Amino acid sequence: MNSNNRANGFSVRCVKNRYLPLSFMKTMKMSSDKQLLYDLFQAYCDARKNKRNTVNALAFEINHERKIFELYEEIKNGTYEIGPSICFVIFKPIQREIFAADFRDRIVHHLIYNYINPIFERLFIYDSYGCREEKGTSLGIKRVDHFIRSCSQNYTRDCHILKIDIEGYFMSIDRDILYRKIENTLHRFRNNVNFDLDLVLFLIRKVVFHDPIKNCTIKGRKDNWKGLPETKSLFFAERNKGFPIGNLTSQLFGNVYLNDFDHFIKYGLGCRHYGRYVDDVVILHQNIEYLKSIIPLAKQYLRNELSLKLHPKKIYLQHFSKGVPFLGTVIKPYRIYIRNRIKGNFYQKIQYWNDFLGERQARFGKKETSIFLSGMNSYLGMMKHYNTYKLRKKMLIQNLSTHLWDYFYISKDYNKLILRN
Repeated sequence: MNSNNRANGFSVRCVKNRYLPLSFMKTMKMSSDKQLLYDLFQAYCDARKNKRNTVNALAFEINHERKIFELYEEIKNGTYEIGPSICFVIFKPIQREIFAADFRDRIVHHLIYNYINPIFERLFIYDSYGCREEKGTSLGIKRVDHFIRSCSQNYTRDCHILKIDIEGYFMSIDRDILYRKIENTLHRFRNNVNFDLDLVLFLIRKVVFHDPIKNCTIKGRKDNWKGLPETKSLFFAERNKGFPIGNLTSQLFGNVYLNDFDHFIKYGLGCRHYGRYVDDVVILHQNIEYLKSIIPLAKQYLRNELSLKLHPKKIYLQHFSKGVPFLGTVIKPYRIYIRNRIKGNFYQKIQYWNDFLGERQARFGKKETSIFLSGMNSYLGMMKHYNTYKLRKKMLIQNLSTHLWDYFYISKDYNKLILRN
């Protein structure tokens, strides 16, 4: 570490991907300034996790200690400003507009997250699955499958499923409403926080009210936005509304924004079998008329309290025997299938690598091997949890190019590709 950093009386070393200040290890007590600096180093460590080989992360890693100290001074002095984002469109699994924050700003996102997420985790209901530790799509699918069995008393009684979706959710979040929710909650717990509340609220205001479209670099062709609905793009969002998809804080804020709605449906209306993944909501009940009565109540709450709208074309109400599409699967009695979109994406991935080895007469190097294995095994790892044995076998045996067997072999249960020695 350079002499300027040592002059601050704060030296840091990295142990197992966690930054530990030497003064902290000796005394276990720190001033608020040193605590902030330690937390910034930890946020940097979190931000680079699984991103260390990206261009932005590599650029920041050069003299990263000096850059973190500079960021620390800006935050402490109240001069921190958010840098430009990179805007682009992805097409898998579906077409989405992404705003990728500068790596320096991602450190701040992790800093905010590390401070306030433990507070909000106490308030979230169990059956909010999106972007939470030890939750995610797998738990959401298992829980809805459990709801169907429980509500139908093991498929012996009538049970109906209501699935609703919020139209253009991230692009419709009202920043004023969101900030008030965050500020009020943090003030409620101000006596229990171990950080500088005013400083953290300053950073949250910067992130919440930042408009990324005013300072961004657009990558890709204009045609990439063709077919993307206006409700899915920040460029068409109403004034003072919308959050970029792709930021850690956006994921947390999305859960904060709908937390009161979760409590309203689950406890206010007494919906025992209720689950939500981001803006996908599933409610089950034995009485179909009761579920019909919930729709206008949900619409009214979302409109009046959150300035949101239900998607009129994505209201699904069916008997449980028909199943329910949820998080890339179709959940039916006794079985869970993969949706056709996932199958199609997996097939396209296989065809890409077949072409890579076939038409191009290319060979697998270390980089290609890593990309191929991670991509293929991510699909297989997800699919193995559901009724897909025959599908996995067919995809791998009938569709994978024979050239690939020079490099890999398949596990006996068809749920993993393994590199040959």
